[in-house]
Amino acid sequence: MNDKITQAAQLIKNSKHTIVFTGAGISVESGVPPFRGKGGLWDKHDPMLFDIGYFKAHPDKSWALIKEIFFDTFGNAYPNDAHKCIAELEKKNYVKAVVTQNIDGLHQKAGSRKVYEFHGTCRTISCLMCKFPYDADKVSLEKLPPRCPQCLGILRPDFVFFGEPIPRDVNVESFYEAQISDVCIVIGSTGEVMPACQVPIQAKSKGAKIIEINIAPSNFTHTVTDIFLQGKAGEIMPLIMNEMK
Repeated sequence: MNDKITQAAQLIKNSKHTIVFTGAGISVESGVPPFRGKGGLWDKHDPMLFDIGYFKAHPDKSWALIKEIFFDTFGNAYPNDAHKCIAELEKKNYVKAVVTQNIDGLHQKAGSRKVYEFHGTCRTISCLMCKFPYDADKVSLEKLPPRCPQCLGILRPDFVFFGEPIPRDVNVESFYEAQISDVCIVIGSTGEVMPACQVPIQAKSKGAKIIEINIAPSNFTHTVTDIFLQGKAGEIMPLIMNEMK
């Protein structure tokens, strides 16, 4: 493992454009439950409750679960050492961008500035009718579904529901970052969710080296990964940072 840590550190140190691609695994260490796998959210709840059609037809039922999972839980989560190391690497100009599948906003809380949220975010809420956006922290969720103060339309969290496309801007920008990267650090992603999982694959196709940090092998491990570091990101990222000093 020590040799691999050294190799990873040298790749990042010598790169011209390193990007980080993160999935649910990085936030599990912050107490955010994963979506897939044993004990994941989809193991406990029907994913169709988060389909945009179902939400529009039954906003009260959807919001009850959305509040419990995404606002009560995420609101109590804080960045872990992996998030903090990524932000520090960006501050030192080693990491140029973060592409994340997560909607918890923990990268931003840790200090990362250039973050592309592939699946949207819980940090803002918008009106279905007038589209006006609100800071989620300023919207009361005591009465569900919450209503727009301006037009009384139903409010929705700004993450991507099932049945919705990935926002065009973030889609284009994420894949552009992949194309111009020479190192891509994959953290906590199983590589199962399309089209997000194509980001590291696109980076690899353009010649980037792939460093993967995961607690178990993923769909990337034996296909595009150059250096596989098995373990918790919150433990491995500080080791890489220390090696770069």
